[in-house]
This record gives sequence, C-alpha cells and structure tokens, in this order.
Amino acid sequence: MMSATAAAGGNRAAITACAILATLMQALDTTIANVALPYMQGSVSASQDQIAWVLTSYIVAAAIMTPPTGYLAGRFGLKNLFLASVVGFTIASMLCGMAQSLIEIVLFRVLQGLFGAALVPLSQTVLMNVYPREQQGSAMAIWGVAVMAGPVLGPVLGGWLTETYSWRYVFYINLPIGALAFLGMTTFLPDTPRNAGAKLDWFGFGTLSLTIGALQIMLDRGEQLDWFGSSEIVAEAIIAASAFYLFLVHTFTARDPFVRPSLFRDRNFTAGVLFVAIVGLTYYASLALQPPYLQNLMDYPIVTAGLVLGPRGVGTMAAMMLVGRLIGKVDTRLLLGTGLAITAWTFYEMTGWTPDVSQETIVVVGVIQGIGLGFLFVPLSVVTLSTLSPALRAEGAGLYSLSRNIGSSVGISVVTGLLTRNTQINHAELTQQVTAVNRMFEDPSIAQFWNPLTAAGRAAIDAVLTQQAQIIAYIDDYMLLMIAVIAVVPLLIVFKKPSSAPSAPDHTVAME
Repeated sequence: MMSATAAAGGNRAAITACAILATLMQALDTTIANVALPYMQGSVSASQDQIAWVLTSYIVAAAIMTPPTGYLAGRFGLKNLFLASVVGFTIASMLCGMAQSLIEIVLFRVLQGLFGAALVPLSQTVLMNVYPREQQGSAMAIWGVAVMAGPVLGPVLGGWLTETYSWRYVFYINLPIGALAFLGMTTFLPDTPRNAGAKLDWFGFGTLSLTIGALQIMLDRGEQLDWFGSSEIVAEAIIAASAFYLFLVHTFTARDPFVRPSLFRDRNFTAGVLFVAIVGLTYYASLALQPPYLQNLMDYPIVTAGLVLGPRGVGTMAAMMLVGRLIGKVDTRLLLGTGLAITAWTFYEMTGWTPDVSQETIVVVGVIQGIGLGFLFVPLSVVTLSTLSPALRAEGAGLYSLSRNIGSSVGISVVTGLLTRNTQINHAELTQQVTAVNRMFEDPSIAQFWNPLTAAGRAAIDAVLTQQAQIIAYIDDYMLLMIAVIAVVPLLIVFKKPSSAPSAPDHTVAME
C-alpha cells in the first residue's frame, strides 16, 4: 500500500475526484430511475409490477457481483478492474437509454448492475491506497459526501431530465461522468500488482448466484403468472431450492468455501445480516412506491415529484453526520432502536395518506423517514462487523452488502406484486356496491356523472373505483412495511456490545 501511496502522491486530488465521480455515478443510479418509472412504463408498455423489474434486475445483478470484487481485483489488478467496471457501466447505461422494449431495458440493467457492483468498493480501496494512514479518515469523509449526495440528487435530477428531455437521459447522464472517470483513472491511477494465484470458490459462487437469480425471477413474475399455478414459477422455485441446497452442502464440506460458516458463529453478524435485509427491504420498497403514487394518483408533474422526494435524502445525510459523532458515546442498540421507532412511525403516518395529502406533509414525513434511516445505516454496520476478527471482516462486509441488496430486491418485488393484487381485490369488493338499485344514484348530482345505466357513466364509475382501490392497496403496502420494521425490534436484544469501538474510517467503509 505504501508504494501505491508514494506513486500516487502527486495525483491524489485527481484520483480522489475520479473515485468520487465513479461513486456518484453508481449512487445516482440507485434513485435516479425511480422517479422516471411511470414514463418508462408507458414507453415500453409495461404493467406496474413489470416496470419494477427495472429496479430489481439492477439490484440483484449488483448483489451477485459484489462478493467476488476482491478476488477480481487481485487476479486482474485493481486499476484494470476499475477501468473495466467504469467502461462497462457507462456502455450499459447508454444501452439502457436506447432500449425499445421491457426485455431490453431489463437485460441492460442487469449488465449495468454487474459492472456497477465493483465501483463503490473499488473507489474506497483506491482512496485508502493513495492516502497515508493519517489522512485516510478525511479522504473517506469526502468520499462519503458523494455516497450521501446520490439519494438527494437522484430524484431531483431524474425528474428534471425526464421533464426537459426524456426518461432516457436518466441513463445518458452517466456517459460524460463515466468518460471523465475513465480518462482520469487511466492517466493518474498507478498500476497495482496482480495475484495470479488468487482463487475463487466458483461452485459456491455459482450456486448462490443461481439461487438469488431464480428466486428473484420467481418473485418478479409470480403475480403475472398466477404463482404456483404456472409451470414456469414451479420450475424457478425448484431451481432456487436445489441450488441453495447444493450451496449449503458445499459450504459445510469444502475446504475454502465461498462463504465461511465461521462468520455466523458471531451472533452480532448473524443478527445484523437479518436486520440489514429488512432495512434494505423497507428503504428501497418505499422508494419504489412513492413516485407512482405522486405522479399517477396525485397528478404531480415529474419535476415536482422529484423535488418533493429529494429532501428525504437530506434527512438521511444529516442523521448520518449526527450518528457518526454519537457512535462510541451512546449504546448502538439505542441508536438502532431510535431509527426503528422513527421509521415505523413514518410508515404509520403514510397509512393515512390520500391523494389530498399536502406537499408539506409529504416533505416533512420524508425528511423524518430519512432521519430514521440515517440512524440505522451506520450503527448497524458498526455493530454487525465490529465483533468479527480482522481476518473475517472483509468477507463479512461483502455478505452484509449482499444481504442488504437481496432484501431490497425482494422488498420491491413483494410490494409491487401486492399493489397489483390488492388493487384488483379491492376493485372487486368496491364494485359489489355499485348496482342500478343503489339509491345513491338517484341523486341527480351523482347520476349526472356516475350513471350505472349508461356506458359513459359506468366508465366514470370504474375510473373512480380503480383509484380508490389503488389508494387502499398503497395503504396495505405501507402497513406491511411498518410491520416489517417492528418485526426486527427483538433482534436488538441479540446484539452484544463490542469490547472496543472501531476507528472512524471503518464506520464509513463498513457502511457501504
């Protein structure tokens, strides 16, 4: 590391800028596409649950490719992997913008996730390598700003680009950023030694990847294909279960498995992995629900929707800065409990929303929800990884990120599937109240617009019933997310206090 530090000494500013650009590019893509989803849905003729594949395909691909990043960096060299990731991510972004069908955009999002998975850990590694130990904390703090800026800028920038140009530009924006990052890294980043003898447990990696992929496809397509009434869903369930069985058998019998079972002897790590899966589920699921609600049910222009959603990231950023100062001084379990309480309260508030809710209420609840998430992210990574031995910490951080991503993709699939299903159920129940003998239709002011005896009247009634059914379905989803947050409260009892608090730079690295 010292040789890399010396070689890059005169170029630290340029390398830092390029690493931040690469991180910002990846961080933006976690939120920038959300606000444009209703526009993409119309452009590629997709249903509401199908368009969610744009989000889940990216998250799953990134989840699968995050754990082998260390092996790939050692085998091919950090610089080479970084450049390949930037180029691949940029090209995949361009292809996403050019996509003409749902299948194309999902496939290109998978490609984007595969290449983008390494950008955050590689950016961290580059900065840790080129700065001496006494400056690493400051470097990671600067880098952390880019990570936190993504959720703030994403909805606002995505809304403006979609309104001014089209939804395709939420992907095209990565082209100039990627080009600058590539040119800068090519010019200033020194080469690092390669480890030709590096090995990866390909069987373990392959079976785990197959498990995650098959499970996600099953969740994404289940609602559309009537779940286990479809032979495809049955086949995907069998593949996922079989691959997971092989993965478990291999993990407990291989000499150097992809996932070391000894990690799960640490109760903090085991509880933290479960905890972060629920945090990822609630965070990304709520991100996926908000834009369609604002644009489809409340008729918000896309720029307004982006501006209303942006402050949520500000709340997260502010809370993370505060919590960073409290860690080590306040019991981590108390910080986590505070975050869970705040998050659960915001979801409870959202169960009372209707399309008449004010912008001020949406912004305030969003900021408070962001604060709750800020109280969860950093303390959770610290308490999960701090009790692991240094030899296991890097592998543990990879599994921690994997669990968060799996929770995120599963959460999006579940809430969008339930939204579609519950809308249909609610519509059917509401329709039972609409009959020609209902005395409410005798009122001339009502019959003028909603007359069940005319085609135009029935169409108007159906439109209102559909909207009401969707509102109830959203309430059901928010109630489910609130219950999911409350369900992890008992895990706070499982966590034990580490013997000594890790240093500040470890907080930042572990967070991602």
